[in-house]
Amino acid sequence: METKGVWTEQMGKFIDGMDHRYTSGRLHGIVDLHIHSAPDVRERKLDDLQLMEAAVERGVRAVVIKSHHVPTVDRAALVNRVKEEKYGDKSDFQMFGGIALNRFVGGINPWAVETALKLGGKLVWLPTNTAENHCRKEGKDHFISCVRDGKVVEELKDVFQLIRDYDAVLETGHISPKECFLVTEAARDAGVKKIVITHPEFHIVGMTLEEQKQIVKDYGVLLERVYAQPVGGGVYKKNLADNVTAMQEIGCEHFIVATDSGQLQNPEWYRSIAEYVDYLYDAGFHEEEIKKMTRENPGRMLGIIGG
Repeated sequence: METKGVWTEQMGKFIDGMDHRYTSGRLHGIVDLHIHSAPDVRERKLDDLQLMEAAVERGVRAVVIKSHHVPTVDRAALVNRVKEEKYGDKSDFQMFGGIALNRFVGGINPWAVETALKLGGKLVWLPTNTAENHCRKEGKDHFISCVRDGKVVEELKDVFQLIRDYDAVLETGHISPKECFLVTEAARDAGVKKIVITHPEFHIVGMTLEEQKQIVKDYGVLLERVYAQPVGGGVYKKNLADNVTAMQEIGCEHFIVATDSGQLQNPEWYRSIAEYVDYLYDAGFHEEEIKKMTRENPGRMLGIIGG
């Protein structure tokens, strides 16, 4: 019987009781660009400090914490300060943050973006749970639009300039496939170098495999494929089999492995990423291919790995 992870204040680390065949050394050096942690409006599996401890224990290189509601850059900075005081040069782990352009921060708000980037933010997500595409599919109002009349909204042009100037990452959030193509072209024209299509397999985004192939071919973007997705009623389904198919079809060099973890319904982050990595090995991917998706590509987006 598998034992769930236990947080121990005395030991300051996780004892997870995992019996994965491969996990022990394979999380060393990985980078996860998509984790939801507490504090948050929604209850989360781990808080920021617990996440840091779990990552340091496993030799993880970096994670990005994400919130649909608030910027996470200041939280990440404080966690890094705690990590430095506790571990010093024994760990090179870093936590990063960003900002999601939902209505809670004023939508497509260049002032909020600039503030987050000045504080060290690395990722800027276009609207997620208040994106027009997301809201229309769920029958909700008060959404944020990125595209009107076939063109990106004016405010996005200022955001693109900031992302370019700070060498940050544009994440496409929960916008539609059609919007992804329009936004990506406009961002490339504005000089944005780092673009990631956020979980294109998520049913709200709904990007087909052919569309994923096309956007990679046309614009050289990276595709983020995550551990699981909600399907309604608090139920989640794993994406791992579909992710493997996409990676085999398109090529590992075009992918980022991330978990999008933190929900109470899903395993703790360190268990999700371990299962994901093990699944890739079991599917026959070579170590270098997995390193490309779990270390090199996400690390390059954060500027902590060259290339």
